[in-house]
Amino acid sequence: MATVILVRHGRTTANAAGTLAGRLPGVLLDDAGTAQAQRTAERLAVLPLVAAVTSPLERCRQTAKAIVAAQPKGLRLASDRGLSECDYGEWQGRPLKELVKEKLWSTVQTQPSAVTFPGGEAMTAMQARAVAAVRRRDALVEAEHGPGAVWVAVSHGDLVKSILADALGMHLDLFQRLHVDPASVSIVRYTPSRPYVLATNTHSGDLGWLAPPKKTGTRRRRSDDAVVGGGAGPSAPSH
Repeated sequence: MATVILVRHGRTTANAAGTLAGRLPGVLLDDAGTAQAQRTAERLAVLPLVAAVTSPLERCRQTAKAIVAAQPKGLRLASDRGLSECDYGEWQGRPLKELVKEKLWSTVQTQPSAVTFPGGEAMTAMQARAVAAVRRRDALVEAEHGPGAVWVAVSHGDLVKSILADALGMHLDLFQRLHVDPASVSIVRYTPSRPYVLATNTHSGDLGWLAPPKKTGTRRRRSDDAVVGGGAGPSAPSH
């Protein structure tokens, strides 16, 4: 049962300008986004991350590199096209204030499962590839590093929302109810019985409780079952 930390890239020049960047090259973090990425990296530095995977787009790579640089024991960064931004087609690069006037905009808000962006990607296809990429990588992480391993995936707002929706058992048409801010941290643990969403859209707070327990002579297996009544919560990590 590995745990994935889903991080959206920090704020970009396009975010600040109100432009839908999509897959345009050269969209970089602005000063605020760079600071956001650094704060997130510091939050994650308390965890012994075993893998870091990023969308190939520059803004995600910048965010991911900050996270990797803050890891005390070092970490190799991998890229996965499955985590790349949605292909918004003809919408890419246009101001949001113009896109709001498009007829398709209301469908994006209320029935995203019916949306295929003109000249671009269907939102169902976006979700399918993102979920497949994360679940595939999570299985590899657990197979290599064992239960309790924690890794990070750096991606984009709609991608993270679609992954969270899948983990929550939500239809894609409800995923606009989720909010994912720049450089925010969301957490999912996949198990054989079900995924568990441990956090969404967090900006601060200690993450040390996610660290796997130190190995002892007896190996305790974390149960896949949901605790009736909510349980006692995670124990404070021992340092």
